Amino acid sequence: MDTTQTHRSPDSTMHAAASTTVEGMALDDRWHAQSAHTDARAATRGDVVGPSARGRTRYPRYFSRAAGAYLWDLDGRRYVDFNLGYGPVILGHADERVTEAVLAELRNGNCIAPLWSRRQSELTDLLTSVVPGAEMAYLLKTGSDATSTAVRLSRIFTGRDKVIRWGYNGWHDWAAGIPAGIPAATRADTLLFDYDNLNTLRDAFARHPGQVACVLMMPFGDETAPEGHLQKIRDTAHEHGALFVLDEMRSGFRLSLSGAQGLLGVQADVSTFSKAMANGHPISAVVGRADVLSCLRRTRISSTYYADPAPMAAALATIQILRDTDASERIWEVGAAFQVGLAALVDRHRVPARVVGYAPMPFLQFTHPDPAVREQMSTAFAAGAAQHGVLLHPSHQWFLSAAHTREDIDFALNGCDQALAVLAAQVA
Repeated sequence: MDTTQTHRSPDSTMHAAASTTVEGMALDDRWHAQSAHTDARAATRGDVVGPSARGRTRYPRYFSRAAGAYLWDLDGRRYVDFNLGYGPVILGHADERVTEAVLAELRNGNCIAPLWSRRQSELTDLLTSVVPGAEMAYLLKTGSDATSTAVRLSRIFTGRDKVIRWGYNGWHDWAAGIPAGIPAATRADTLLFDYDNLNTLRDAFARHPGQVACVLMMPFGDETAPEGHLQKIRDTAHEHGALFVLDEMRSGFRLSLSGAQGLLGVQADVSTFSKAMANGHPISAVVGRADVLSCLRRTRISSTYYADPAPMAAALATIQILRDTDASERIWEVGAAFQVGLAALVDRHRVPARVVGYAPMPFLQFTHPDPAVREQMSTAFAAGAAQHGVLLHPSHQWFLSAAHTREDIDFALNGCDQALAVLAAQVA
């Protein structure tokens, strides 16, 4: 039986031009100018889409509220949201079933360390029942917590120091993509390989025989994984005595109840989850072989807030809904409809781009031969879509939720149609 909530479809009248202040500046711009004095993130991190030539935002920075498939900005303008917090919101923003589970837990208190909540045992039981080959699970807070824990456990288990990785795996020193502030010795123990060229993985092992603890990677990027690709990487890791660690932050509980491992038929020694695991509430997990996770006895990975039962309640509710309703099937359906419709628009407008990825997490890749032009086109498209009430990230794959309806998809395709028409005229 489908118990997923229904949500109102977007009303075009709700997407009228944003209201402005008496000075003619949107509330978003005014708030940003003020907050940049004390908010280090606002002062140092660029916008999703840069401002216009007049310095006005072309893409909302702040939101006032979120519900279902929608976000509202500070001016009260509503958007169909395909960012979904970079993927965690699998059921829809502020899903009542998840919210009620969290509130019920909060009424019993939330900071209980050093004691444990029974939710911890319930959730680890549930995780090991749905993740292929999993025997134990350890609960944390963030994705970076989980991947860094997996690395340390791999090093303890193998007695080796080096890590080979691919994809975005977090912000901690071993995985940081920007070298500033990271000791050279730490960077030297992290090796990279090319996802599309497995000879680079073999070369990394050959250069460091007997030194690699694990291969840690996302299962895919914007595009789908080639058949058998992950199995080849796992087999290569095992041939060299390294563990195979799958970073399922984006794919976990989104592609299927058992993540990319279930969909693609591969089994990791250790896997990491967060995001869609709890519909956006802050929790993560390391899941895998008991002999590897038992290495926690030999180290200390702890935080006061790891014992917080409220996000555990959110994860229990979210996973059970995904298990017991047709939410996942409907996410695939609306995602596929969006991909098909967007591909038709790209073809009609003759824009150099292609639709890629799995239906629950698609993306539009611009294919102009000049990288600078590709970036400009992607940014212009995202800005144009936002002007028509559709939030699409220019450089990060998008996401669908169980709250998105076919009416939402039709509305979004109409906004994309108008954004692509303007873009096509500019590149013609």
